[in-house]
Amino acid sequence: MTDFTLADLETIVAARATSEDSGSYTASLVAKGIGHVAKKLGEEATETVIAAVSQDDERLTSEAADLLYHLLVALRVRHVPLSAVMAELGRRTAQTGIAEKAGRPHDPGRVSD
Repeated sequence: MTDFTLADLETIVAARATSEDSGSYTASLVAKGIGHVAKKLGEEATETVIAAVSQDDERLTSEAADLLYHLLVALRVRHVPLSAVMAELGRRTAQTGIAEKAGRPHDPGRVSD
């Protein structure tokens, strides 16, 4: 088991996002802007879904890691700290999932689950 956390990854992403190292993938993503980062995040989400339903656990683990990484890059570009996401998750756990979801404002563009 590892002690590595999403907060650790957030710190690494923050450091690399401003790196002038031409070999930094994170810096190159950030430099291309939120549109590019969001596209990559969507691609990783799709790959994670495919791995979840039709591939082995090792592949799902790998794709989930890619998804979390790209999510943290997107949060960094938008200046949304991981702590804000964690606070929102904490707020949501104060009630049942069904009640919490029912209390959200309706988003007509959102695909329901």
